[in-house]
Amino acid sequence: MTAEPAVHAEGVVKRFGPTLALDGVSLTVRAGESHALVGRNGAGKSTLVGVVSGLHRPDAGTIAFGGAPAPAFGDRAAWQSKVACVYQKSMVVPDLTVAENLFLNRFEGRRIRWGRLRGRAADLLAEYGVRVDPDVRARDLSVEQRQFVEIARALSFGARLIVLDEPTAQLDARGIQRLFTKVRELQSQGVAFLFISHHLQEVYELCTAVTVYRDARHVLTAPVAELAKDDLVAAMTGESAAAPSWRAHARTAIGGEPVLRAEGLALDGEFEPLDLDVRPGEVLGVAGAAASGNTALGETLAGMRRATAGRVSVRGRTVRPGSVPHALAAGIGYIPEDRHRQGLVPGRSVAENATLTVTDQLGPWGTVLPSRTREFAMSMIASLDIRTQGPRQAVSGLSGGNQQKVVVARALAREPVVLVAVRPTAGVDVKSKDALLAVVRRVADEGRAAVIVSDELDDLRVCDRVLALFHGRVVAAYDSGWSDRELVAAMEGVGERP
Repeated sequence: MTAEPAVHAEGVVKRFGPTLALDGVSLTVRAGESHALVGRNGAGKSTLVGVVSGLHRPDAGTIAFGGAPAPAFGDRAAWQSKVACVYQKSMVVPDLTVAENLFLNRFEGRRIRWGRLRGRAADLLAEYGVRVDPDVRARDLSVEQRQFVEIARALSFGARLIVLDEPTAQLDARGIQRLFTKVRELQSQGVAFLFISHHLQEVYELCTAVTVYRDARHVLTAPVAELAKDDLVAAMTGESAAAPSWRAHARTAIGGEPVLRAEGLALDGEFEPLDLDVRPGEVLGVAGAAASGNTALGETLAGMRRATAGRVSVRGRTVRPGSVPHALAAGIGYIPEDRHRQGLVPGRSVAENATLTVTDQLGPWGTVLPSRTREFAMSMIASLDIRTQGPRQAVSGLSGGNQQKVVVARALAREPVVLVAVRPTAGVDVKSKDALLAVVRRVADEGRAAVIVSDELDDLRVCDRVLALFHGRVVAAYDSGWSDRELVAAMEGVGERP
């Protein structure tokens, strides 16, 4: 490691109107280090990334790279030579090839020499050990491959600091390990990484140091090996570690006729025929990695996909295959996997988003009365503790955890008898995660039922039973006493039960 840190921020202040987003924070990431930046949604992490990447001009404080002052604000080329960000949502252009993405806006002359461009791209990818065909279109790459291409592009500008913002959100366990292996390889070459994640187990696996922000302030920086997980959570939340609220609930007795039943349900190319029952008072978990078919199963139960075989019924009533309106009418509520792409209309208000499924109840003869919409939204805001300026605020202005609560509000608006939630806590902080899982648990405890589709172990702990899928087949079933090791082994196809 060199004497000077890859980046050093000191006393950084940033305001957006009356909102103090950063209050004199600091951050130091050394060359060859993976440094975690953690905190609850709204703690200031994204604002800090915007400042150190040159997107936001700080109101006070200093930024230095390798001991030299940061480039002038607005000089994008100079900033690109210092730092780059790889976001959860890929920034590659899907219809361009890998080579075109690598050298986008850097073509030499008016006439592009395609052979030379492909050759330069191949050399660049080989230099950083990225095994991707430069002629392949970006849309045909896996999430992991797109991340590697973005990292290679950033390094080609000369950047020695890479910000990884929730990079594992769409990766399965093997993809995460390959990403971490690549990060460690680049660390050995002196590249520094700022790792932002809500998955604290990944912080302990990858990073050597961690910085915590809370309420726009710097709380602590410490070596990861010297910080217990409970102490890290306490620093993030400002509260001593306690059992999640959903664990304290007494379980409702599970029995009676199934609320939700799937019989011989199958979807070609995704999952093989399977049966499942979910009874009143029960939360069923469907565990599996990215290629397991569990997400497709959740989407099929909710009417987002049309099954190629079998049937779904709610309280004995058959649900029309591939029909979201029919699923809603039958009493199925749905929390989608990707709130940005499937869950929210970003240009609309909190109230409009929360009431999308109940517009038929907001006025006579098909009209939507603003007063009734606001009244309905206010009740959901209070019930779910959505932190917002009010029902008229644009949903895009909320933190990730509060955006997810709006998605949950929409799913609960029709008081469904069964709630299907696909990765319901993706991209939210520890406290918001507990609150969201408590909502799912409450649905079941009220005598209804829920299905959680996820590969997150914390999501699955709230469940009464868990089915593990591997390559489209149910390979194991567990009651609530499962261990992390046996469930992960089943999801990875190495722990099948007969």
